[in-house]
Amino acid sequence: MSATAPDRMQIMTELVKETEVSLLECKVCFEKYSQEKKHRPRNLPCGHVICLECVFSLAHPRSFRLECPFCRRACKSSETSDCLPLLHLIEILSPATNISLVSGTTTGTSDEAAVSASLGLKFNRSFGGWGTLINPTGIAMCRGSDCVVVAHDGKKRIKLFGLSGSCIQQFGERGDAGNDIKYPLDVTVTLDGHVVVTDSSDRSVKVFDFNGRGKLVIRESFSLPWGLDTTPENEIILSDPEAGALSRLTANFKKGELKKVQKIQSNLCNPREVAVSQTSGTIAVIEHLIAKGPNYSSTRVKIFSADMKLIGQMDSFGLNLVFPSKIYATAVAFNREGHIIVADAYNQVVLCLGKPEELPVLRPIITQGLSCPVALTYTANNSLIVLDSGDHSIKVYTAS
Repeated sequence: MSATAPDRMQIMTELVKETEVSLLECKVCFEKYSQEKKHRPRNLPCGHVICLECVFSLAHPRSFRLECPFCRRACKSSETSDCLPLLHLIEILSPATNISLVSGTTTGTSDEAAVSASLGLKFNRSFGGWGTLINPTGIAMCRGSDCVVVAHDGKKRIKLFGLSGSCIQQFGERGDAGNDIKYPLDVTVTLDGHVVVTDSSDRSVKVFDFNGRGKLVIRESFSLPWGLDTTPENEIILSDPEAGALSRLTANFKKGELKKVQKIQSNLCNPREVAVSQTSGTIAVIEHLIAKGPNYSSTRVKIFSADMKLIGQMDSFGLNLVFPSKIYATAVAFNREGHIIVADAYNQVVLCLGKPEELPVLRPIITQGLSCPVALTYTANNSLIVLDSGDHSIKVYTAS
């Protein structure tokens, strides 16, 4: 005899309860997983899952290393990642919660939006996701067309999106030909609409038009070209971590003619991410300081004027004096007002450091919903776009 409606409801209720106990409970502290940061489910490299609080509790306070409590495989806390299947399940079983966790476009009515809105930003939408993007590394905004340009590890290395999330164009085959892109590290867009990419495979800088046609390949004097940004004069500022230097590239991008490569700063320690203020020409660069022993590396943000005079710097130790947790900067950008914005992959947040003359002001502006932010850019209307490699997505935050 078939089950009645009340019987089916009871069965479903019991299944939900069993699911919550079996899957949605940390087996170390026995607290229920949640979308909040404290008990957010985290994948260990071995495949086991524990909550974020237990990750920090088990990790060594200096080396940040821990052993899986189930199989004893060692890892670093930075090697853990959000367990997206469990986060999806939590969202399904908690319909009142509306935090963006999945691929595709969503609108922000979540706690994340409320927190960001109180600090001048609110979550608007996310797009991309695994399959659409694979291990993205760089992002840039074309202000003339409102296109978001992303470098990633897919079949076509460069993807162009509209702000609605639709893919407009993609190009850059993985290969060894001169105009192919094998291992893209970063991307920027010139003021005249050319896409500039650093390719670590042949240690070059490659320039394309918006249709993907190769215009220029530059290999002059680079040890390992990495970070890129465009100046208000339509020049390119380039970081080279192996050479410890910043360079300025001047070219006629439309004609594909290189005019000059000039080293403008040297004696930097592993400089990677770089940003240029479109109002003042101020340059920010993140140095990745090599730690001795097993300690997690630290970072330092250096600020230079347009004529390359050092006007400020802040390292992880200094930031720790005004922020209660270790900070590991992985991206930098300037907003329209000239504030320095950095992404912190260790705490999964985005922070405002203030203007160069205000350092060290520190204000969190995004505190939830991020997994591993690796790149930042701003739109013409001052909306912040975050590239999150943890869930392979692009997240848009608009001014409230």
